[in-house]
Amino acid sequence: MGLVSRARERIAAVRRGIEALPSPNIWHWPETYEVENRAQDVDGEVWRVLAEVADWRGRDVVDIGCGSGFHLPRFAVAARHVTGVEPYAPLVELARDRVARMPNVDAALGSAQRVPLPDASVDVAHARTAYFFGPGCEQGLTEADRVLRPGGVLAIVDLDVRHKPYGDWMRADLPKYDPDEVDRFFERMGFARRQVETRWRFADRASLEAVLRIEFSARVADRAARTVPGLEFQVGYRVLTRRKPAGVIR
Repeated sequence: MGLVSRARERIAAVRRGIEALPSPNIWHWPETYEVENRAQDVDGEVWRVLAEVADWRGRDVVDIGCGSGFHLPRFAVAARHVTGVEPYAPLVELARDRVARMPNVDAALGSAQRVPLPDASVDVAHARTAYFFGPGCEQGLTEADRVLRPGGVLAIVDLDVRHKPYGDWMRADLPKYDPDEVDRFFERMGFARRQVETRWRFADRASLEAVLRIEFSARVADRAARTVPGLEFQVGYRVLTRRKPAGVIR
């Protein structure tokens, strides 16, 4: 069973205060998820928008839900320091191995609700398709505010279910998911939103189909594979940002 087919269960767990529910893709198939990470956003559109709305050059960054640390080196090229936070210990070890020779990066065991960093210690908090799925993530939003310095920004990268074809596959596994409700929630929480259109491109069909199988139910994965004639497809994202006030206006 893939990520989107269990999203409602994970959101419900967050609402019940559970620290972390097993992620059915990367927790169980980290090698396949590595293939997925390499295939995502091949034109760099998400990174381009992130650089505009959450510039991390010379700043301190925390990547919440960093998994095996795939995005940590990208931030580390320009950031002053990067910390990856991940609730699953085996993935923390993979992340540490990935960044072992990078002096300005580390990875730590923790969750969105309990980030293992001091108050006001980072300038950018980044979370990509992890924890912040809409109503129920208020505790994580509060925790992000705690670790952000005044003027710092929380940047959430989430999949856009309105964007075809990937969004159609997601909706097939999550027929009760309401993107309008999620949008209204983040608007109430003070977030700005940017829509981003990307391509996922794979080296071969076996890789493409393996990724579909860890993200969707078997029925939806089979349908998706039949509708993709080549090695790539379109995927939409939302980049949500909220900046912590820099001070009181008098």
